[in-house]
Amino acid sequence: MLEFDGIHVTRGSFALSADLTISKGARVAVIGPSGSGKSTLLSLVGGFLAPDQGRIRVNGQDITALPPGQRPVSMLFQDQNLFPHLTVAQNVGLGLRPDLRLSEAQRARVAQVLAEVGLEGMGSRRPANLSGGQQGRVALARVLLRARPVLLLDEPFAALGPALKGEMLALLARIADRTDATVLMVTHDPDDARSFAPWTILVDDGVAHPPAPTGPLLDNPPPGLRAYLG
Repeated sequence: MLEFDGIHVTRGSFALSADLTISKGARVAVIGPSGSGKSTLLSLVGGFLAPDQGRIRVNGQDITALPPGQRPVSMLFQDQNLFPHLTVAQNVGLGLRPDLRLSEAQRARVAQVLAEVGLEGMGSRRPANLSGGQQGRVALARVLLRARPVLLLDEPFAALGPALKGEMLALLARIADRTDATVLMVTHDPDDARSFAPWTILVDDGVAHPPAPTGPLLDNPPPGLRAYLG
């Protein structure tokens, strides 16, 4: 369970409030106009931004004051967070040990996870030698290896074509189901929200609203979301 308890953050003229709960294992899209605070919401959970007031809890644990590295959270950005000087296996292995001093069992686990995401035998390659879809699979393999209770995604597949994006969303759904992770995915594409997330958080006019069923919300959007979707 992920709880935003009376959260409020202000940065200059920008303000965002959130008072909501997300069930454990839920897949939730985060949607709203540009600049509304979608990425800010994820940054609050990831620990990259501190709220002015309120608490954030994961499965009852108050994580508000924890630094990013100590939070039970994995985060995936649009650029996939891959290090170009490391091999695929090393990029994935970072999910186990930042110093990459892996045991034989840990190296075997990295190879197993790469096979699970369709990258068997590619561990020695560099990210530059992979397609966009393959790079996305590397990032998801690291997420699978970390198996954190909360997974945050900030438009990770926005640069991919529709078919490949659909393939990656399906893989993400399988990983989320397997790890029972609570997933928040920022997206500008309502079709992504419909295909991946049964629930959607609307961020609009300074408020992150409680999760609502995705289909009904997008079928009959409130005025702010309707104007954004066009």
